[in-house]
Amino acid sequence: MMQLKRILLLVIFIVLPVHANAQEASLTLPEQADVRIVVDMSGSMKETDPENLRRPAVRLLARMLPADAEAGVWTFGQNVNMLVPHGAVDDGWRDLAVERSGQVNSVALYTNLGLALEKASDDWLSRGTLENTHIILLSDGKVDVPGGEAASQAEEQRILGTLLPALTAKGATIHTVGLSEMADITFLRRLARETGGSFRLAQTAEALNLAFADALNTAVPQEQIPIEGDGFSVDEGVKEFTALIFSGRPSGESRELALAEPDGEPFTVDELPDNVRWAAEPGYDLITVTEPAAGRWRIVGELGQGSRVTVVSDLRMAVSPIAPEFSEESPFNLEVAFFEESEPLVNPDFLGVMQVSLSITANDGRKGTKVLSGEQPPEDGVYRDAVTRLPAPGRYQIDVVADGGTFARKFSAMTTFTVPGVEPALEVVSEPMVPDLSEQIELPVEDQPEPEAAPDPVPEQEPESAPTTPEPEVEEARVEPEQNAAPVSETDESQEPEKRTIWGVPVWLLGAVAAVLVALVGFGLFAYRQKKARLEAERAAAAERETLDDLTDDEDVPVVAAEVADDDDIPIADDAVVDNAENDTAPEPEPEPEPEPEPEPEP
Repeated sequence: MMQLKRILLLVIFIVLPVHANAQEASLTLPEQADVRIVVDMSGSMKETDPENLRRPAVRLLARMLPADAEAGVWTFGQNVNMLVPHGAVDDGWRDLAVERSGQVNSVALYTNLGLALEKASDDWLSRGTLENTHIILLSDGKVDVPGGEAASQAEEQRILGTLLPALTAKGATIHTVGLSEMADITFLRRLARETGGSFRLAQTAEALNLAFADALNTAVPQEQIPIEGDGFSVDEGVKEFTALIFSGRPSGESRELALAEPDGEPFTVDELPDNVRWAAEPGYDLITVTEPAAGRWRIVGELGQGSRVTVVSDLRMAVSPIAPEFSEESPFNLEVAFFEESEPLVNPDFLGVMQVSLSITANDGRKGTKVLSGEQPPEDGVYRDAVTRLPAPGRYQIDVVADGGTFARKFSAMTTFTVPGVEPALEVVSEPMVPDLSEQIELPVEDQPEPEAAPDPVPEQEPESAPTTPEPEVEEARVEPEQNAAPVSETDESQEPEKRTIWGVPVWLLGAVAAVLVALVGFGLFAYRQKKARLEAERAAAAERETLDDLTDDEDVPVVAAEVADDDDIPIADDAVVDNAENDTAPEPEPEPEPEPEPEPEP
């Protein structure tokens, strides 16, 4: 018995330190990223990308890759070409990528996706491992190799049955971007889902910039500064920031854009300070400022959807990876921590002034927010939460914002909530449009007076919407972890019906009934007026036809016969004749002829 106790104590002393170390090391800074960009150059791109907007999209990725990353660029058609050699991302690598992006064209005869993936996923480039390798693949078509349809189908089966499992086993992650609906959406989506990556469908070539930027942020999440209104605040710890401003206008249309430093005059691309690099491309502007002044910077111009500001700083916010898909059976656990260079921050004086919040935004803009920071900061410096379910399946944006007054950071990611038996919705990326849907999106969600002014719903709708105003919905999301998006659910189920119903009856039905009633009333008035006009016309015609002057002088037909007759069979026309006769003869009655005296008999 004593020996058993000693064994149990030994196990406890061994397990507890391991558990404590695992808890302490549960969240670390992300490792060095390995990004491999693979671009389709098949001839079909002449139709889907006639202006070769893949070139500025490739330049965008080259300029936005973090300095501590490794990357390479491949193009493919029938063959595969390493456009930019795989290597460390520095100024020389970026310059080479920008220069060679001009070689992207649409002259290839085939779409050899399998060979492109094999070349780009060579683990020799990353010292025998693909654990932290992210492949961003762009294509607008299906697998197409020499040999006809049968050879292409066989190659697709080889990719799915052999190549894809091998890449998954090595730890590679594939993020696919389909250009236009001509792309093989099912095939590209499967490549992403089976490797834990993401899929996006760019509707047009103008949407490639935003689709590539989102794919890169999914592969290598970068710290951001929240954009609030027309500007953002830079703290003293920021060494460099890069502002990606989407124009929200057609690629060939010019626009005016300026950036103003704190208490300074706005400057444009034509007049740059020494510490500013500005790349003006079709559809976007990329502005990098080194050693920026602390304070509020102002953006003068239109902000397209998806605009963002990334930062390089020793003071960093780390967020645990968010899976592209999750469900109630496989929820995602969220962890947030802060680091000074590589050391975790647990100082309660720093964490005590930090407000950390989690926001979940649906595709239609509805938003719920929950505060993760309580009255006391976590002892280990890690803020935790679990998201197990959302009100409906679909795409959601996850935003983690930390605000400490003079210090602010933001983390963004996209995820899909799935339910068994329901196919997840596609993430469709359209051309970035104005206005920007960044931080200010929460204002119109919370300020919704229309549902409050609507009539009270019928009793059958009351169980579907417990809160009656939008504000308690957001507060409720800050209480229970599982109700992060509860405001989204309640807003969707209670507010939208109120906008489309009155007293429980659909507005369209009331409108249809009202339209029918108006039509019936109008038709009745029209018929009544027509009937009245017809009667008046008939009476007028009868009066013109049968006046007193028209009657015969036959002695057998006395004029007063109609006046003394009480027979119901008298036609209406006779009454009209009598009335007209009375009206016509009343002023000057015609004297009756005196009877001739009878001759006296002769005696």
